[in-house]
Amino acid sequence: MTLGSGAFYCVALGLLALGLRELLTGCEENRCSMTYMFEYPEYRRVALPRRVARLYPAYGLYLYGEGVYAQETRALKLTGAPVLFLPGNAGSYKQARSLGSVALRKAENMEGGLHFNVFTVDFNEELVALYGGSLLRQTHFLHESIKAILRLYKHLKNPPQSVVLVGHSMGGVVARALFTLPRFNTNLVGLILTQASPHLAPVLALDPYLLDFYSAVKQKWLKQANKLRNITVLSVGGGYRDYQVRSGLTSLPCPPGDPNKLSLVATAVPRTWVSTDHLSIVWCKELVLATVRAFFDLIDPETRQFTDDPEKKMSVLNHHFVRHPVRMVGETPDTSISTLDFPEVWSEVNTLRLAYSAPKEGQVKYFMFALSSRRKAYSHFYCRSSNLEMSSWVYGCVHKNVSSCVRAVDLSMGTELLPPYKVLILSLSDLSSVTHLVVSASNLNGRQFTVECEWQRQESHTLSVPVPHVLSFGLTVSDVTVNSSGLLHTVELQHFHQGYQAFRVNVASQCKVHKERLSNVYRIMAPWFREDSLTTVSVPSVTEISGMVHTSRPDNTSAVRLQLHTAPNCQYKVSIRTSLPRVLGQILRFCGPMVPVYTAVTLLLACGGQLSSILKSRRPADMSQVVGKGLQPHKVNLPVYVLHVLLSCSHFQEVWSTLCLPSMDVLPASFPDTTFHEGMVPVEEWPHLLSPLLYILGAAVAYWGSTVLCLIMRLVSLILAPLHRPSVSRDCGTLRPRTQLLITLCLTVIGGTSCGALSVFAAFLLHLYRVLRLQMTERSLSHMLNLAPRKHNEAANGTVDADSLSRSKECNGAPLLSECAVQEVRDDLQLHLCLSALFTLPVMLSAPSLLHWIRNLRYSTQLDPDPCWPYVVPLVTVYILLINCNTLKLCSSKLLPLTSCLPLPLAVTMVAFSPLHLYRVTYFLLLTLVPLASCCLL
Repeated sequence: MTLGSGAFYCVALGLLALGLRELLTGCEENRCSMTYMFEYPEYRRVALPRRVARLYPAYGLYLYGEGVYAQETRALKLTGAPVLFLPGNAGSYKQARSLGSVALRKAENMEGGLHFNVFTVDFNEELVALYGGSLLRQTHFLHESIKAILRLYKHLKNPPQSVVLVGHSMGGVVARALFTLPRFNTNLVGLILTQASPHLAPVLALDPYLLDFYSAVKQKWLKQANKLRNITVLSVGGGYRDYQVRSGLTSLPCPPGDPNKLSLVATAVPRTWVSTDHLSIVWCKELVLATVRAFFDLIDPETRQFTDDPEKKMSVLNHHFVRHPVRMVGETPDTSISTLDFPEVWSEVNTLRLAYSAPKEGQVKYFMFALSSRRKAYSHFYCRSSNLEMSSWVYGCVHKNVSSCVRAVDLSMGTELLPPYKVLILSLSDLSSVTHLVVSASNLNGRQFTVECEWQRQESHTLSVPVPHVLSFGLTVSDVTVNSSGLLHTVELQHFHQGYQAFRVNVASQCKVHKERLSNVYRIMAPWFREDSLTTVSVPSVTEISGMVHTSRPDNTSAVRLQLHTAPNCQYKVSIRTSLPRVLGQILRFCGPMVPVYTAVTLLLACGGQLSSILKSRRPADMSQVVGKGLQPHKVNLPVYVLHVLLSCSHFQEVWSTLCLPSMDVLPASFPDTTFHEGMVPVEEWPHLLSPLLYILGAAVAYWGSTVLCLIMRLVSLILAPLHRPSVSRDCGTLRPRTQLLITLCLTVIGGTSCGALSVFAAFLLHLYRVLRLQMTERSLSHMLNLAPRKHNEAANGTVDADSLSRSKECNGAPLLSECAVQEVRDDLQLHLCLSALFTLPVMLSAPSLLHWIRNLRYSTQLDPDPCWPYVVPLVTVYILLINCNTLKLCSSKLLPLTSCLPLPLAVTMVAFSPLHLYRVTYFLLLTLVPLASCCLL
């Protein structure tokens, strides 16, 4: 049985390792260009009022500068537009150097001395993603920093009235939290740009303060959406390279239809098209350039400050982060009437497709397409040009003479920028007033480029293919062949709309005639979220694309599309297979927080198994056996799923709400266009279907983690053995009652005056010492017993007792050096090893608050607020009391039958209410440990 359990958990560990490998390293390589400083960066500290400096001694405000600019701003007499950078979890204020340096270099080429003053906040590199007690403090300091920044411009005739905020990671969440402050003037911030910020929900909820903070921010932005409608917010996710904050969490939880809130992924940003990890999103040159370009376009030429017009802000952001058309909304279109009335530069195209390469000599050239004969047969006009200069190039002729167009309207506004060329798709139904389409192919500067255009019937260029089932494990393949008679084809991947789905999409291209062609672009598009991923290839070629989504679409109203910008007269074969490693990576990306919960469930049930074994046979089982038996999905997941189904019924939900019971924990939905009800975020339901797999992964962590713990105990006990006298008693490492009381009081005082996690960790170490002493005693007794002569050769006489109960009775009167004495120590060792594995969980969950307290010791000796304060006293008391626990005391306790029945219902409750509230795991463990400690007393 042990061999079978080991093999099973080896396979489970292999699946977990495969998923982690795919999650951490299975994405594309880092294609971001590094941003470099041309001069040594300097950070000028901005003096804050004494009251602020006294309240926030660990924080600071700085102005970024380089070279001459740093010298000119030494006196903080500033004239630029203020931008404030906010670092995230464990982030440094020096991360602002990429944004500041690029903005400074670009300002050198601007007329009139237009520039930005880039400020940055020092949050002391606090771990605010794991400890939420500092988030409100950071928000208040940010408010004071904004007021201090605006005071630096009082000497100007037209000083700025607002500050633009750029927040990385949790810094973006803090930026939105500003509006929850009661005295905050919303006019102080008009634009927020966030980078890899988990707006939808925290990655890990290790304390209640983090969830309370998120709840306050979410409720503010949802309930007062009309008041905050003019606040423009842009959220950019990093893509699949960012395994710390999945891009689905970066979508803004706002009501549908809010025109000033925009969420997208970096892979969809024009002229960026790369995935960034959690740190490189700050210095990725492609993304920083897009940000700086947008900032300069947001400047009002009259005030030389950021514009207050919401429509202007959104048009600029859409221009640089969504489509990058030829001009922004509101700009005067270029109809170029003066150049359209020379007959010799005109060519009328009567074929279905145009392929034109500009010569080296500069010339004026226009192609004209008649619409009258094409309206009924075709639905769209597609055109692309390898000239990446974003200028007007397609027009609609509304008045024509014999050979040229006299009056035209610019139709280039819908142009979209792709890596190798710009593309325009026109719907003929929208061109009722246009008689001809005109394509400008002029190259006045002598620059060579290629133009390809064609008429299209969208229905004939769209194909559908069902994707393989996720359980096909790559054994089945879905394919479709595209005989390219055009320049654009769309393949709809039916039934592909869930986060756990992942595919290997292979596109093999073959061409009849080998000649130079424009590069092909394969584009994975999710209609419900801007998370496009683009792949540029040459033809012929064989290309593999990762078919995954950052967000799920629970209703099956739309599916992922594969858009192929192809070459004519070529054949494309699209093959789709399920990828098991990528499926596991997606499951961990979405449901990773549930694995620690199932690890805790396994260890809790293992503890219950030990108690049941002691109750039945008066002896604990081997630790590996009870942990292996902790995998009981039929007893844990089935009740949770039944409860989830019942809660979908309105009547049961009303009864549940009447009893004031908390809602079940399920992963939040991560698509932005969902209707919100009473400020609540909808949820993903598919993780419930994957709960058995998550249980297996969590049980594998528990099984091998407990095995590693046993090996560590053996190794450390072997090292410490020379420092202790050999012991032959099962009471080694125990404490006297007075000592227990004194230690409990001391640790309680320490936890109340400094940090509760410190007391929990100290009590855990004391219990580990007890385990080490038992390990050393077991080794000493076994060694001495092997050297001592046996008084009775039971094997030779055939008197071996197979009944464990009678052996236990016989051991009661056995001498200290005997097989029974060794067995007693081994029993106590197995019991305390199981308890130590269980005790590890609260220590790990409280570790972030302990680290935060250590990093801030020079500012304060007390952690405020302390997430551990509700359970420090009971948890420390339990740890200390269980040091003296042994199997003999448990066997004689009247509470043992009741205590052994508690782990299973608590495990079910833990799975139902802890995945999004990881700190609740400690409370559920206490409900088992407190009765267990009582068994040692009663």
